[in-house]
Amino acid sequence: MKTSHRLSAAALAVVTSAVLTSCGTSGDPGAGSQAAPADGPVTLSFMIGSDQSIQDTAKALIAAFTKANPTIKITTEVSPGGSEGDNLVKTRLATGEMTDVFWYNSGSLLQALNPAQTMVDLTGDPVLAQVQPDYLPVVTQGGKVYGVPAAAAAGGGILYNRKVYERLGLQVPKTWAEFMANNEKIKAAGITPVVTTFKDTWTSQLLVLADYYNIHAAHPSFAADFTAGKAKFATTPAATAGFQHLADIHAKDFVNKGFGSATVDQGLGLLAEGKGAHYPMLTAILPPVLATRPNAATDVGFFGVPGDDAAKHGATVWEPPAIYIARTTEHLDAAKKFLAFVASPAAADAVNAAVQPTGPFRVKGAKLPGNALQVAKDLQVYIDNQATAPALEFLSPVKGPSLEQITVAVGTGLTPPAEGAAQYDKDVEKQAKQLGLPGW
Repeated sequence: MKTSHRLSAAALAVVTSAVLTSCGTSGDPGAGSQAAPADGPVTLSFMIGSDQSIQDTAKALIAAFTKANPTIKITTEVSPGGSEGDNLVKTRLATGEMTDVFWYNSGSLLQALNPAQTMVDLTGDPVLAQVQPDYLPVVTQGGKVYGVPAAAAAGGGILYNRKVYERLGLQVPKTWAEFMANNEKIKAAGITPVVTTFKDTWTSQLLVLADYYNIHAAHPSFAADFTAGKAKFATTPAATAGFQHLADIHAKDFVNKGFGSATVDQGLGLLAEGKGAHYPMLTAILPPVLATRPNAATDVGFFGVPGDDAAKHGATVWEPPAIYIARTTEHLDAAKKFLAFVASPAAADAVNAAVQPTGPFRVKGAKLPGNALQVAKDLQVYIDNQATAPALEFLSPVKGPSLEQITVAVGTGLTPPAEGAAQYDKDVEKQAKQLGLPGW
């Protein structure tokens, strides 16, 4: 899988050039000083991603902000997707040619941008006043905070058909044993228990990646220990569990026929039509199916991958990307004003009117609209209950490139789960050494 947060960044994006302006400032942003007010209008440049949802989100943010701040104009520049876009951002920051503000991943990928040298430090700044505290770690490097959430969060876990659950009298499971018991009843009713789409190999990783909440609940220091080379998947039972889940589902024949050649689009179709009851997936993947199956907005719900302890049931969150200020900006006050707006309930309302959120906003006081997708409402409950953890990829730069091949092999019964976990440990060791991480 593209790294999970890269996936959500690719699933969220923005284009358009907006017009309008505000009382800006200029000064020495490198020193973090507030610039003196400018005499005239200010134009901020804003680099955004190429995905349509990012473009729609950015357009809504810009329109609402510039309406309230008519002396600030914001123009946008669209970066290409994937590695080409990553390289462009890194190059522009390294050469001092970045736009005033820019949209980029949160989480571990942030460290590759050398934020201490390339971005404005927002630690303790009023810009962050309305950002939810549990989001801040994914925009923090070296103890300094650099960004604000650009969009809504996404949940990683199990999408399920609520109509199937209602018809069979099932309850949302809070343990893996309960989940498997539900699958038995679903199979007996002639419905595919777990939709599996291994043609798109990245989808095979979800039961491992989305199980991170349970790893964190059992071992709160796992991410730090894993990054330091001290914790391994094969020797940590809670971490091996995700591989075991893949094997369990295959062994019980809970998967759809032809799962090895099934695609994401086909999987979403099975789920939305009630021909499949569960689909391990990200909530952010749902919007495309709504054009042809609008019933999925209410018929498809979400729950976290169940663990062993019902009292600790929670969900893994794919945190939203962030908006950052380049250290080279000549309009620091205007840039901070824009970021403060982005991290406000008013901004969430503006975006909600333009883009149907697949999860909650990470802003205090921001509320989901009444017509929000059911999966977003379900994820909101986990966040309200403080029963979430960011996906491991937001906490550690270590993610082996071969995980999707390993999980396909485990999920098809070719590789035992313990062996798959051990293979992944070897896979991440190669990457950690390439990154030059200590302890490896």
